[in-house]
Amino acid sequence: MTLKAVIIPGDGIGPEVTKAVLRIFDKAGAPIEWIEKKAGVAALADGPDVLPAATVDAVREHTIALKGPCTTPVGEGFTSVNVQLRKKLDLYAAVRPVRNLPGVKTRFSDVDMIIIRENTEGLYSGVENEVSPGVVMSMKVATEKACTRIARWAFRYATHRQRKKITVFHKANIMKMTDGLFIRCARDIHREEYPNIHYDELIIDAGCMRMVQDPSRFDMLLLENLYGDVVSDLCAGLVGGLGVVPGANIGDDAAVFEAVHGSAPDIAGKGVANPLALLMSGVMMLNHLRDTRRDDSFDGPAVAIKQAYNQALADGKTTGDLGGSLSTEQFADAVIERLNG
Repeated sequence: MTLKAVIIPGDGIGPEVTKAVLRIFDKAGAPIEWIEKKAGVAALADGPDVLPAATVDAVREHTIALKGPCTTPVGEGFTSVNVQLRKKLDLYAAVRPVRNLPGVKTRFSDVDMIIIRENTEGLYSGVENEVSPGVVMSMKVATEKACTRIARWAFRYATHRQRKKITVFHKANIMKMTDGLFIRCARDIHREEYPNIHYDELIIDAGCMRMVQDPSRFDMLLLENLYGDVVSDLCAGLVGGLGVVPGANIGDDAAVFEAVHGSAPDIAGKGVANPLALLMSGVMMLNHLRDTRRDDSFDGPAVAIKQAYNQALADGKTTGDLGGSLSTEQFADAVIERLNG
C-alpha cells in the first residue's frame, strides 16, 4: 500500500533538489505516491497567488507534504509562503533537529539538539500599523491557548524521543506579560503532566552566549516564534549551516516537512545545489508517518536513506558547499549507491 503525499518543489533551486530527493526515495522503496503542487514564484505562472488554494487544499486532504525552498522578498512584495502555510493549516509546532554529521567538520563535535518553536503567534502574527508618519508599531501576540499547546506538544515529543531536558529561552524579565505567559504555561505543563522531564529556563541573551560556549549542555529548546526562528538558525551554524539540517511544521491535522534554507536563485539551474537538507526532511517525514500511522513500512526506507547519506558524507562524497565536487545529481547517485550498505 502506498500513501499519497503532496510534493511542493518551490522555486529557485527547489525543483532541482526535489528531483534528486524523489529519485532517492524511489530507489529506497519509500511507499509514497507524490501529488505535485506549486507554491512560491513558480506558482505565479498560473495565477496571482504564491500559495494557491489548490495547494493548501491538497495538503489538507492528504495531511502530509514535503516542500522545497520558496523565495520571500525582503521588506516588500508578497507574504512568506511558509508563514501562510503555517497559519492556514495551523501548523503550530516547528521542529528543527540539529546534530553533527559524519564528514562535516565544525568547531563543535558533540551537538545533538531539537529546537521546538511556537509557529503561530508572537511578532510574526504580522499585526503592524503606522501610528503616525514615520512611526510604526508591531504587536507581539501571546495567548494562553497557544502557549499551553506548544508546551504540551514539546513535552510529549521529548517523552516520545526519550529526551531528558527541555530549556525555555525567554525575555520575561522585560516582556513580563507575553514571555511571562509563555514560561508560566511551560512550567504548568511540566509540573502537572511531565515532572519526569528535567526543565529549566534561561534569558535568551544569556542562553545564546552559553550555546556558543558549550552546545552540549542543551538537549531540547522550547521558544516562542521569533526567538525560535533566530536560535534555530544559530544552532544550524554549529553543525555546518542550513544545508545540513531538516525541518518540519506540524499541527494536529497536517504536517509539512521542508528544507529550511533559501531558494538560492543565484545558483538555480546550475546543478550544484545540495539536496541534503530536503532529503533529511524527507526522512523526518517518513519517521513521522511511521509514528503517527503506526506503520513500519516507512521505517525501512527511512533507516536506509539516513544510513546512506551519512555514509556518503563520511566518504567525502559531497557537493561544493561542503567542500566536495559533486553535482546535485551526482550526490543523489552517491546516496543511491549506498542504500544497500
